[in-house]
Amino acid sequence: MILDRYFARRFLQSFLIIGAVFLTLILLIDLIEQLRRFEGIELGFGQLVKLTLLNAPSAISEILPLVMILSTVVLFVGLARSSELVVTRAIGRSGIRALLAPGIVALLIGGLAVTTLNPIVAATSERYQRLSDTFRNGGPSVLSLSGEGLWLRQGSPRGQSVIHATGFGEEGAVLYDVSILTYARDGGPVRQIRAESARLEGQTWILNSAKVWPLSAGLNPEAGAAEHEALEIPTTLTQERIRDSLGRASSISVYDLPDMIRQLRQAGFSTKQHEVWLQSELARPLFLLSMVLVGAAFTMRHTRFGGTGTAVLITILLGFTLYFIRNFAQVLGANGQLPVTLAAWAPPVASILLTIGLLLHAEDG
Repeated sequence: MILDRYFARRFLQSFLIIGAVFLTLILLIDLIEQLRRFEGIELGFGQLVKLTLLNAPSAISEILPLVMILSTVVLFVGLARSSELVVTRAIGRSGIRALLAPGIVALLIGGLAVTTLNPIVAATSERYQRLSDTFRNGGPSVLSLSGEGLWLRQGSPRGQSVIHATGFGEEGAVLYDVSILTYARDGGPVRQIRAESARLEGQTWILNSAKVWPLSAGLNPEAGAAEHEALEIPTTLTQERIRDSLGRASSISVYDLPDMIRQLRQAGFSTKQHEVWLQSELARPLFLLSMVLVGAAFTMRHTRFGGTGTAVLITILLGFTLYFIRNFAQVLGANGQLPVTLAAWAPPVASILLTIGLLLHAEDG
């Protein structure tokens, strides 16, 4: 038990140190990226730092597998150089048994990533998108579904517009029974529009059979109303952004995903991407465990045999390969070419079985 606690502590120390190094690099690189992205927009350094910090949890979530495999490499290369693995085997404990403590730590970190980090990433990603839209367009672009239909909000330098539609098609590119209320930058309403339908083409809403009421103080809206067979309204929205506003899977907490999947299914949108993401997040602890096993499979050997550098390189390349296969399976699942459960759970389970086979071969020949 004491030995297990020692291995667990060493592994956790390596994980925290490597994670801190990567986080520092990510913050510096992302800060430069924010400077480039908002070039020409007057933003203070504090605002850029705020955007960078909001992006950090998402980056941490993405690099967890890499940090996990590097932590394992650092742990077992260090144990091999100090001959602690030799002593461990000499007291009758196999190398696979020595993996129990790091494996449990990896599962705990994976559990925290799903239950705690995932909601943080969802909240900060949404906040980052809102701030980004506000800095670029003067206000965020938001979409929501309710029993009353579809609600959209789009921002522009001149003000905000709230769009309501009782029905929609083509995943948000066509709206039916449309009502648009436009507000000035000072917050007061300036115009209301009703139309039979609206189609999104490029950066423009094309409204059919539209009627426009000006909402100026002291003016009778009906007296100044005008009807148009076709009316074009500029927009900052795109069909991709509408789909994203419906809920990018990565920007929704695992606690809210089941309800979002149900709402999207009722609204007629495809839910494959969200279903695959939910199952992949639930399978994340197993995938992080597989990264530990991959890292151990090639580094649990004494340094006197040589080839440590080659073993580390093979470990990292195999880790990247498994990460790519996992992401590729998610894409296939989101496209409906693989069952959701298979796309999410097969890569981590296969990775664990593969590395256990490698470890058994290394330990027992």
